[in-house]
Amino acid sequence: MTHILALDTSGTACSVALWSDNGLLLGLEEPAERQHTQCLLPMVKSLLAQADVQMADLQAIAYGRGPGSFTGIRIAAGVAQGLAFGLDCPVIPVSTLAAQALRAHLQLQQPHNSAYACSLDARMGEVYWGEYTIDENHPELALAVVEERVCDPQQAQVMSASYVACGSGVALTAMPAGILTQALQVLPELEPRAEEMARLAGADFALGRVCQPEHALPVYLRDEVTWQKLPRYQ
Repeated sequence: MTHILALDTSGTACSVALWSDNGLLLGLEEPAERQHTQCLLPMVKSLLAQADVQMADLQAIAYGRGPGSFTGIRIAAGVAQGLAFGLDCPVIPVSTLAAQALRAHLQLQQPHNSAYACSLDARMGEVYWGEYTIDENHPELALAVVEERVCDPQQAQVMSASYVACGSGVALTAMPAGILTQALQVLPELEPRAEEMARLAGADFALGRVCQPEHALPVYLRDEVTWQKLPRYQ
């Protein structure tokens, strides 16, 4: 039996999930602002105990590779790498925006050809932006319509005529009004989660889309951080 553990620390919550090829899917999610390091491994231990699965039974470790909080995605990548090295198993990097698309798809029970404009607040007046459809033949594969990027909200574009807009980026005041008014639904509170990452990782594992632990790296999208000095008060 194949068991895959998924980890996500890309946002304000900390989540873990266990996917098994016998149909089992368990997940835990807790608020953890700036406490991801302390929460993650105890949550993994609790989850595996609930499932009566041992760490040694895991065939792969999936993690939210980004985009997202710089510190958060580094934590998930580092823990996934450490666990995978210890277990001598591969890792599966999963896009947080793809997981967001699948979560919206499952929550709304949209047709498989529906599109999802996914976003996260990237701070500094920018958004992480991506657009996905759900594969009609493989319902747990999220297919990218455009390459993920970081951009000014005014530069965000949707290629699909019919779509759902989701994620914290759509709540930004600079987001073009047309993207929101033309959407079938707008879900600004919807965040990535380990459960959907585990589903995506299960499909990736079946297709051989895995990598060695040393390649467990975060994906920032933003190459460098621009520091802006604040004016001094006299």
